[in-house]
Amino acid sequence: MKTKLNVGCGTDIKPDYINLDVADLPGVDVAHDLTKFPWPFADNSFDTIDLINVLEHLPDTIATLEELHRIARPDAKVMVRVPYWNSPDMLADPTHLRAFSERTLNFFDPAFPECKDRPYYSTARFNIMRKSCYIRFFYYLKINARFLTTPLFFLARYLGAVVWVIEFDLRAAKSDNK
Repeated sequence: MKTKLNVGCGTDIKPDYINLDVADLPGVDVAHDLTKFPWPFADNSFDTIDLINVLEHLPDTIATLEELHRIARPDAKVMVRVPYWNSPDMLADPTHLRAFSERTLNFFDPAFPECKDRPYYSTARFNIMRKSCYIRFFYYLKINARFLTTPLFFLARYLGAVVWVIEFDLRAAKSDNK
């Protein structure tokens, strides 16, 4: 069985993944409404889960992250890519329901004050391994280095349209016996 999941794949079909989407498009392995929980997978099913431009379309971010946590194996890699809150990409699409900043997923990582101060928001826990940002001139350019992402996020917060997309590389924080 494949242990990688491509959530909300649309037409971006990945051959080594189970491709999950609400639409039964060519290449989609599992058609399921992502707002309906639980998703049709057993607990601890996946080593890798990708959500590329999906989370902003779903009405319940917390429930979705809890579902991701449920189906992720301990220490699974979870990659979440979303438009930055004040980017033209966020504002242009009328199907976007939720905006994200570089701090949004801090509420799920015990290393951050947001999670420490409000642990009751959710029991799902992830360790944020890296926050990357994408800037755009003629194409998207991914920036990984923290010495660059920190000032870019600062500029984006006050100037707008500097960072277009943010990507979180997470690890599922859970014990083996769950």
